[in-house]
Amino acid sequence: MKIAVLGYGTVGKGVDRIIRERVSGVEVARILELPDRLTDERMTSNFKEILGDDSIEVVVECMGGLEPAHTFIMDALAAGKSVVTSNKAVVAAYIDEFVRQANTTGACLLVEASVGGGIPWIASVEKVRRIDEVKSFYGIMNGTTNYIVDAMVKQGADFDDVLREAQELGYAERDPSADIDGIDVRNKTIISVGVAFNTACEKDIPTTGIRTLTKRDLDVLGEKGLSVKLLGRGVQADGGYAAAVEPVALPVRSLEANVPSNFNLISLDGTTVGPLKFYGQGAGMLPTGNAMVQDVLDFAAGRRPHYDFSRGLEWRPELLTSDYVYRTTAEVEGAEPFAEGMVVLRGLTAVQARQTFERAQEVDPSTFMAALSQED
Repeated sequence: MKIAVLGYGTVGKGVDRIIRERVSGVEVARILELPDRLTDERMTSNFKEILGDDSIEVVVECMGGLEPAHTFIMDALAAGKSVVTSNKAVVAAYIDEFVRQANTTGACLLVEASVGGGIPWIASVEKVRRIDEVKSFYGIMNGTTNYIVDAMVKQGADFDDVLREAQELGYAERDPSADIDGIDVRNKTIISVGVAFNTACEKDIPTTGIRTLTKRDLDVLGEKGLSVKLLGRGVQADGGYAAAVEPVALPVRSLEANVPSNFNLISLDGTTVGPLKFYGQGAGMLPTGNAMVQDVLDFAAGRRPHYDFSRGLEWRPELLTSDYVYRTTAEVEGAEPFAEGMVVLRGLTAVQARQTFERAQEVDPSTFMAALSQED
């Protein structure tokens, strides 16, 4: 089977390497690359050459960003070519459109690598849903933020110092906003809602990152037996669903609190299977490339996911309710003392918690917020 790879950066090279070294029966026949980087006879800078090549069955999109990735994916699906992508931003923004196009032409959309890197998260959710309803999911979905928090705890270091270290190691981009502001996790949570709950997810889910987290916050929470992790969360019940991305204060003995470095850990709760946890590398050349090649092999073997978001669950924020801790100099109406410099508000939805956070930040831009885990 012949495939084309769009983009020959870190992930694209990983896909090509894995297929060349470890997979038989699949050939990377064409590679889309910029005009000044055509260093391989398989490379072209003209996507129409790939689109018009009837021998290419699958287009593997590794470009990132919204455009031209969105246009290329739509054009490939319209031409009946199936698409494998690791691009969480474009999948989160356009998955409904992609699915409708794929269903129209009989092509297939495969998105395993868009959430959790090398972790078989999407495939596992699909397998669970053959029997069960996925009642909820939550997890560490971003290795950069996990690395930062883990290093702050273990090194006793400040946020800015650890962020610079993460950038030097290549874990964080020069502009780290997508990671530390929760945007990357938001995209992955939106995709997970669609696959797990079989419904189109709200694009504007409450999203709070760890930009204002300090060593002092970790120390104070640590004295109460808690540690902070940035989690994507989703829950469904009684014809409705809710989702959010936010820091969560977890018991230090929990598995999530002990996830090291840039690893991910994502959990779900199924009707009969109960809780399941999936741990592994959430990004990188070979883990993400592995997930994409797994999708290619699934397609070749006839195991092709079919997404249908017509279930139409209602957005119901009250399904995701927690107590929230705030560290702020702003007045927080109705708050109770929690710890030195911190207060707690009881029984807020994630939407209400985010609104409270935004109001506090208008007075104190350094305000930090975390949901209190309901784990014992």
